[in-house]
Amino acid sequence: MDNQIKRRDFLKIMGAGTAALGASAVGCAPGKGKKAASDGSKEMEYRINPRNGDKISLLGYGCMRWPMVKDRNGRDVIDQDTVNELVDHAYKNGVNYYDTSPAYLQGQSEGAAGIALSRYPRNTYYIATKLSNFGDRSWEATRRMYEESYDELRTDYFDYYLLHNIGGGGLPMFSARYEDNGAMEYLLKEREKGRIRNLGFSFHGNQQAFDDFLKLDDKYHWDFVQIQMNYVDWRHADGFRNVNAEYLYNELDKREIPITVMEPLQGGRLSRVPENVANFLKAREPDKSVASWAFRFVGSHPRVLTALSGMTYMEHLVDNLDTFMGFQYLTEEEERFLEEMAVLMREYPTVDCNDCKYCMPCPYGLDIPEIFKHYNNCVNEGLIAQSEAQEGFKSLRRRYLLSYDRAVPTLRQADHCTGCNQCVEHCPQSIKIPQELHRIDAYVEKLRQGLL
Repeated sequence: MDNQIKRRDFLKIMGAGTAALGASAVGCAPGKGKKAASDGSKEMEYRINPRNGDKISLLGYGCMRWPMVKDRNGRDVIDQDTVNELVDHAYKNGVNYYDTSPAYLQGQSEGAAGIALSRYPRNTYYIATKLSNFGDRSWEATRRMYEESYDELRTDYFDYYLLHNIGGGGLPMFSARYEDNGAMEYLLKEREKGRIRNLGFSFHGNQQAFDDFLKLDDKYHWDFVQIQMNYVDWRHADGFRNVNAEYLYNELDKREIPITVMEPLQGGRLSRVPENVANFLKAREPDKSVASWAFRFVGSHPRVLTALSGMTYMEHLVDNLDTFMGFQYLTEEEERFLEEMAVLMREYPTVDCNDCKYCMPCPYGLDIPEIFKHYNNCVNEGLIAQSEAQEGFKSLRRRYLLSYDRAVPTLRQADHCTGCNQCVEHCPQSIKIPQELHRIDAYVEKLRQGLL
């Protein structure tokens, strides 16, 4: 697509713009007594949970992407010293909601969060973790996972506890993971005891599954729900892996159920948008990051308690703090502008991978997330060689092949996929991973053999 494309050439956006969303709308009220920034110039934006009065930072820390290093045996382990520094800076600037899971980072995330957070008074931050019993769904394994989370997080209660990634498989899978083994009955009793202060679920799936789970509110009384929400998935989710966030949000809003948001950056893609999209965003706000637009979109919806961001590096944390401290709600015109950007972005054939690494390890040694990451980056940066008639084709061809070999070792590349499908059942986005790997491999082979 021509980088000089004019806005008048964009596809017309669908429907009328939604009304501007402000702090006066019904939902989670903006907090008072905001936390001052380290330089005293800005204040953290808070939301008050209308059900219990919790004052939660609109920026939440997602603990799925803690920084990693190699230990002496070459194993990937969390860099605890850096995690402590990140948590220190976040905490001191008002971030008080931390979301983790036993499944994150090969089981290391909860322990790292527990070490970092336990250095502060327990009543000054909120812990969210999950029952991630994707594999062994027996009562013994489920109960063990639940109890071990207390030890890992060094706490005797959970503020927000989620049934992890329900939706795939619908109600039958939900029953197998949580009802047939007695887990739901047990968790409800734990909530009555106060060991779980708020019980909810995180959702990935189709609309029918979501509607079915909301019907269970009469039985289980969900305290909150976590959904994938960003300005692309608001109206342009594929309907199979994820439902339009506009629908999810509105259904929860009708029931006055508080919302926590995952993937506000769509797995990082909305911080690395195609060049022409980035140019339009930067033209509007030259001093703001591309990512800030995505966070402002989510935060401008009043039912949202917190927007989770997996901030691996201090620069990410600092930039996000700049957005959420002195938070600026989107205007109606800015919402229409972001819808235009969303329509434009759907023209790019990227893989909807959010780098969660649930598909890993691959039994055949493929580095699935890195293959998708490299491909997506090349598409977003306009570095895809399409045909010999293309200007700069030879340079683009050579650049893609060289960068692919540097990013992914030869024995871990897409051509080694056997199509075993083991990865598919673990993907929260329900990506047809072998199909996408074969598509990328076919493209690479055409580049190598000069068949484009």
